[in-house]
Amino acid sequence: MASRQLHTIRALPARAARPASSQALGARPSLQPGLQLCARARCPPRHGPVQLHAFVRHSSTEQGPAQSSSRPTFRQPTPPTIPDILRKGFNFTAIFSAFGRGGFRKAARQNPGEFLFALVILGGISGVVAYTVYLYFNYFNASQFTRFPKPIAKSLRRALYYTNIKPDPKLAQKYYKRALEQCNELGLDPFSDEVLGIRIQTAAWLEGIGNYNGAITVLGGIVNDCLRWVDVMEKSIADGSMPKDGKVPVPKPTPDQQGTTSSDKPSEKPEDEYIPENLWRKRSRLLAKAVGTSVKLGELNADEHVMQSEESQSRLTWAVETALREFKRRSDEGEKEDEGPWMSASEIGGALESLARNYEKRSQFQLAVPLLFHALRLCEDPCHRPVLMNNLAASFAQHPAGVALSMPAAPSGSPEAAIKTPTTREFYLQSALNWATNAYTHAVDVKGEERTSECDEACAVALCNLGDILALVGKPAEARRNYEECVRMSKSLDFPEGVKQAEAGLDRLNKTTKPS
Repeated sequence: MASRQLHTIRALPARAARPASSQALGARPSLQPGLQLCARARCPPRHGPVQLHAFVRHSSTEQGPAQSSSRPTFRQPTPPTIPDILRKGFNFTAIFSAFGRGGFRKAARQNPGEFLFALVILGGISGVVAYTVYLYFNYFNASQFTRFPKPIAKSLRRALYYTNIKPDPKLAQKYYKRALEQCNELGLDPFSDEVLGIRIQTAAWLEGIGNYNGAITVLGGIVNDCLRWVDVMEKSIADGSMPKDGKVPVPKPTPDQQGTTSSDKPSEKPEDEYIPENLWRKRSRLLAKAVGTSVKLGELNADEHVMQSEESQSRLTWAVETALREFKRRSDEGEKEDEGPWMSASEIGGALESLARNYEKRSQFQLAVPLLFHALRLCEDPCHRPVLMNNLAASFAQHPAGVALSMPAAPSGSPEAAIKTPTTREFYLQSALNWATNAYTHAVDVKGEERTSECDEACAVALCNLGDILALVGKPAEARRNYEECVRMSKSLDFPEGVKQAEAGLDRLNKTTKPS
């Protein structure tokens, strides 16, 4: 077995020594006193004051002359320490040099399997790092948490973790409850948007796990608390216990507090001076919150898992009436100072649309039509208008004959109010056909960034509605053409509901149409 050559002091080879006859060329140089060449090659040199430590030890020096010809033994290298391993493992210089000057290509050529495996590992590590950064900025460090004190933010993070990432209903409920308890312990305003937001998120979580009754209970408590505060505020202003302008007086500091702060810089104004929220602004905010929550309650009660239609209609009716009543009050009396804006047109239109859908489920189409008219006038989304037009077409197609149509927003003295619309079945079917055609036209016309998937689905629904209406007016060939076009479009859009409705219409046509 060949041993590794270790570099110590090398003796001159035999051919390097000059013979005696060559002394004529020059005198042989004298050697150092402590170091002389041995006549035999096997004789080891004698060392002087400098001791040379060789890495190879002969067993003859330890075990006597009997084993002088035995194989040399090697000293075991010192095992690397943990810092050495970490230093070599995180040596990025070698990694970066491998990617430069053809090192990348060379590594792929020499070890293709290991190179591919390394790329997979590197890609996985990069994905984990990117996901960690995403979670930090969009989850752990999101504004929805940083607005709360640290104990509450910690509980909310855990609650959402057991809601979205690792669903666990028991732990999620525990941390939602703890977050609300901590809000009370730390003295947060129970009517602030942050605290109400925790309660709304809790209701959304309950709905997500199928606990509809629990979600209804939580949302009902929010509505009752908001309305109770609004009622107390209005009574306090009416009896004079609170100022009519709604400005809450800021308590003045006591003399002790003034004395402690006088030694500081009195000319400087505090950076974050707390100003209480105006009572009228807070009333508008809580009343709007109650209206929106009541709309959600109406939709939950109408869900197939609950089926409380009476409660649903009651909640939606109250929400619409309250929104319109407050809008009228502001129009008649004007806005109070620092009262803030009321619900937007889209929000009021959404409440009207929810109530109209409730009437449609109850087959009260004569009540749904005027609400849909109002919602269409308030709608600002170009892709949602065709949806409302489709709903109008469906309501007109099922409007009962002989019942007068209530035209909305027509002044009593205007010519429009004097016009009496027909109540025949033909009139309602023609109106339905017109609205379905308008829905398709408006959905197709939306272009650019404003166009969303809602426009595409509205096109398919309009074609299906046209097929239904044309079948009712006795035009089966045109109805079939619209149904088939709806099937093709719905399949291209991956819209299974459109395919289902259109195929059902084709089946009805096949049953009612006599074969030629």
